Amino acid sequence: MPIFWDSGCVDEDHSTFLPQLGLWEAAMARLLQPPPKFLPAEWHMANENQYHRAEAERSRSERLVAESQRLVEEIGKTTRKSQSDVNKKLEQRLEEVRFWKKELDDKLEELVCTTEDLLTYRTRLENALESLKEPLHITQMCLEYREKRVGVDLVHDKVEEELVKEAEITRGVTALLTRTLEEVSEQIRLNRSAKYNLEKDLKDKFVALTIDDVCFSLNNNSPNIRCSENAVKVEPHSVSPEDWLEFSNANVEKAAKQRSSSLALKALVDRILSQTAGDLRRQCDAVDAAFRDGLQETKGARDKLAAHLAKVMEEIACQEKNVTVLEKAIADQEGPAKVAHTRLEIRTHRPNVELCRDAAQCRLVREVQEIAHSVARLKETLARAQAELKGLNCRQLALQEEVQVKENTIYIDEVLCTHMRKSIPPRDGGDQGEWAGGPRPDAVR
Repeated sequence: MPIFWDSGCVDEDHSTFLPQLGLWEAAMARLLQPPPKFLPAEWHMANENQYHRAEAERSRSERLVAESQRLVEEIGKTTRKSQSDVNKKLEQRLEEVRFWKKELDDKLEELVCTTEDLLTYRTRLENALESLKEPLHITQMCLEYREKRVGVDLVHDKVEEELVKEAEITRGVTALLTRTLEEVSEQIRLNRSAKYNLEKDLKDKFVALTIDDVCFSLNNNSPNIRCSENAVKVEPHSVSPEDWLEFSNANVEKAAKQRSSSLALKALVDRILSQTAGDLRRQCDAVDAAFRDGLQETKGARDKLAAHLAKVMEEIACQEKNVTVLEKAIADQEGPAKVAHTRLEIRTHRPNVELCRDAAQCRLVREVQEIAHSVARLKETLARAQAELKGLNCRQLALQEEVQVKENTIYIDEVLCTHMRKSIPPRDGGDQGEWAGGPRPDAVR
């Protein structure tokens, strides 16, 4: 065969190139010689070697074909098993996500219902607070009206004590309901926060379910399937199954906690509304009873004063008659006194020894003295009668004034206060719906 060498391999130093040239020439000479002839044994041996080599190559090829078939079957089986496992994992994942989605849906529905109930309770509390304004105003007006009592009737009686107590209870109930309203509003805010977390988690789980449903429905013959180099990379924001489970469980537990707090708060509001309604009703009844008792006592005192006034006026009439009788009696004594004085004066003109202090003269003197004594007694009695009449007249004026004081008190308590208190709405401790914004939401449902 021809020998080619690269001229670029020739070194510029001919001393090293010449020996190499000689070796090449020798090799060329051997190649140009005729090939040697082989022996028959060598020929048979060469054929046998070719047979064995062909058989070995064929055996290796058969083994490789069998091994390839086994490998293909094994890889196919492994791939099918892996794909089946993936399908099972996807199905399990879908079931798990559906389970937690249902849990979240249930908690969301419960929380929404509870929040709606709390909104109703908040309205009831607002209505209850609004309904307290008018009774408190009425109580304060009653206290102001009763300050217009006069005289001895301006007394710190049982009615005033109960009215002051009613005002204090109403203010205390207002403060309690205000604090409770703030707690309900705060609980509504917490419920809405938990509701937001549930809705966000539900939205994410709905998207995840949609994606996994698509993945679960894919098979080897599905259209639009392709290989992606970045599909197997780990997303930097991905979480572990434990973190995922803890996140969903935390949302469920938070919602359950807020619902439990809401239910407890609803029960508290029911108790507060019932208790405060009962307290206000009992105090209102106590005030009304005090008004009734006070009016009964005041009217009794007025009637007694009126009876005494009638007796005094009757006695005044009698005393006036008595004064008239005494004045007439005094006037009646004037005639006999004049007669007696005239007789004595005339008898002083008797002459000489006839001017005798005889029995007639002595009797006339005693008569004059008796008449003077009687007139003095009559005048003294008349003075006493006139003084008594003056006292009776003063007592009449005092009794009339006191009766007017009692009438003024009765007008204030009965006409102004009691009539005004009839507009206070009833508060039944057993069902506070009448004064606290309607029936309970659970009763409606």
